[in-house]
Amino acid sequence: MTLRDRLDALHPEMTAWRRDFHAHPELGFEETRTSAIVASMLESWGIEVHRGLGKTGLVGVLRGKRDAAGANRAIGLRADMDALPMQEANSFAHSSQNPGRMHACGHDGHTTMLLGAAKVLAETRDFSGTVYLIFQPAEEGLAGAKAMLDDGLFERFPCDAIYGIHNEPLLPLGTAKVLTGTALAAIDYFQVTLRGRAAHGAQPHNGIDTVSVAAQVINALQAIPSRHVDALESAIISIGQIHGGTSDIIIPETIELRGSVRTLKPEVRDRVEELFHRAVRLTAEAQGATAEIVYRRAYPPTINTPAETDRAAIVAAEALGPNGTILRDAPPILAGEDFAFMLEKCPGAYILMGQSQGGIGAVPVHNSGYDFNDALLPIGASYLAGMVKQELG
Repeated sequence: MTLRDRLDALHPEMTAWRRDFHAHPELGFEETRTSAIVASMLESWGIEVHRGLGKTGLVGVLRGKRDAAGANRAIGLRADMDALPMQEANSFAHSSQNPGRMHACGHDGHTTMLLGAAKVLAETRDFSGTVYLIFQPAEEGLAGAKAMLDDGLFERFPCDAIYGIHNEPLLPLGTAKVLTGTALAAIDYFQVTLRGRAAHGAQPHNGIDTVSVAAQVINALQAIPSRHVDALESAIISIGQIHGGTSDIIIPETIELRGSVRTLKPEVRDRVEELFHRAVRLTAEAQGATAEIVYRRAYPPTINTPAETDRAAIVAAEALGPNGTILRDAPPILAGEDFAFMLEKCPGAYILMGQSQGGIGAVPVHNSGYDFNDALLPIGASYLAGMVKQELG
C-alpha cells in the first residue's frame, strides 16, 4: 500500500482524534491534555518522546531503518496545538466542551495530520535519517515557536530543513498555496494611552478632550499606509480596541487604543514603526495631550527558502493527486504565523492547503462558526509523510 492508501484507511480514526481535540480545546501554554494524548499516542507507536519544550510542547523522534547516503540527515515536521479564547457557536456533537475556548483556527486538524503521518511512518520506518515531530504550543499570539527555540529545540534536535502546514478555508479542497519567499506577514501589536484632562460635557473648554484626540490619532495612523508607504507595498494598521470613559456626561481623562500592524518587508516594517510613533506623539501634543506608546514586535514575516519550497510543491502535488492545483505565484497573505521564528533558524517551507468543499470547511478561521474539514486530514498527512519520503528517501 502507498502512504496515501494507508492514510485513507486511517481516515476514520484520524477523524475521531481530530474531533476529540476539537471538543477539548486548550489555550496557549495550557495544552496539558492535548500534549499528554499526543505523547501517549507517539509512544504507543514506538516513537521516542521528549516533553517540556516551550512548557507544553513536545518532540517525537522517529529514526529510519534504511542505511543510505542520507542517514545522518534530519528534518522537522511541525504542528500547532493551541486553541483560541472564543465561545464556539457550533452545535454539532464535537463542539467545544470548554466555555470560552475554541479550536477556531484548525490546530486540532494540524495536530491530527502530523499524528497520522507519524503513525504510518512508524509502521515501516522505510527511510534513512531522522524525523523530528514537533508539536508546538501557543501559536496564537504567544510565540510558542520561539519558546521552544529558547528551550533549545534546534540544539537538541538539529534539522536540515523544517516543514509546516495550515488549512485555508478561502481555498477549495484540492488546492495548495506554496510560495517561495515571503508567504505571511510580520505582525506587531500596539497599545496607546492618550492622557488629557477630564471635564464636564457641558464645559469641554476646561479639559483636554481625549476622545477628540483619539479620533485624530486614528486618522493619522490610517494615513500612514495610504500616504507614507508605497502603494505597491503592503502595510496595514488596524485598531481592534478603544477603551475610555465611565459616564455619558464626562470627557474622560484617558483613552486607550489597541491594535496590530502587518507588513511584508523588513524595511517597510521599520518605516511604519517609525511613522507610527511620530504620528501618535505629534498628534497628541498638538491637542495638548500626551501619549504613552507600547509597540511590541510579535512575529517576523514567514519566509520560505527556495530549494525547500520547490520540493514542498512537488510533494504537495503528489498529495493532492492529478486533479489538484498548486498555486506558486499567488500573493502572500497578511496573517502572521510564529513558524516564522523556526524559518529564521532553519531552511524550510510553510504551505497552505485549501479545505473549502461546498458548504463544508468554508467558514474563515477565527470565526465562532469555524470547523476544520476532516476531508483534508489524509491529504495533509500525506503531504507531511511525503516530505519524509522526499527528503530522507
